[in-house]
Formats: sequence, C-alpha cells, structure tokens
Amino acid sequence: MSAYAVGYFPLTKFGPDIETYLNTIDETLKPFGGRFLVHGGESTLLEGSWSGDLVVIGFPDRDSALGWYRSDAYQAIIHLRTNNVEGDVIVIQGVPEGHRAKDILAGQKKFPPPLAGEKSPT
Repeated sequence: MSAYAVGYFPLTKFGPDIETYLNTIDETLKPFGGRFLVHGGESTLLEGSWSGDLVVIGFPDRDSALGWYRSDAYQAIIHLRTNNVEGDVIVIQGVPEGHRAKDILAGQKKFPPPLAGEKSPT
C-alpha cells in the first residue's frame, strides 16, 4: 500500500545549501520509487490559517519511504535542509484502492454507554 513522506515547512531560508539539496534529492528518491506529488506551489486557503510550503513525496509502500529517509544517500544531504528550513516531516500510510471515508470507523472504539439521563451519541 502506498505511503507518503509529507513535509510542512513554514520557513525556508533559500541559499546555496538549499540549491544543492534541491539539485541532489531526486537521485536519493530513485532507488526507493519515490516521486514528488506536491512541491510547494500555489495554494488557496479555504479554512483556518496557513503559511509555508507543503511537500508530498509518494512511495510504493511504507518500507520504501522509511528506507529512503534512512538511506545513506539522503542522510548525507539532510543537513542542507534541516539547517535552513523549519518544519515537520512525517511518513504516513496511504489508503487502499476504493477506500471510503466511513471505512475509518471500523477501527474506532465504540462510544461508551451514556450516563444516566444522557442521550447516546450514535
């Protein structure tokens, strides 16, 4: 099942290190089947507040995503990003083909029974 490396970067200090990072990262992704799906770009705020950039890199599976992040090739350049960019990075599992929003309910705990005098939330 697909997985994604997702970065939210509210502050980037562009300069020679970031340029080197951007010129190098694609080669670190190839052995793991990674590819950019979102890399900054124009966005339209619909709710809440947002500043910064979003980066999403798709991988065939979770092991590939983690393998890329932990690889010697990526670890050799990661400091170029972390020294110049503030933000958060996660790896998150995708959903299977045909996933529907209600499918997430199957793994959730049931609501506890209501206390005396309360209505059930279901």
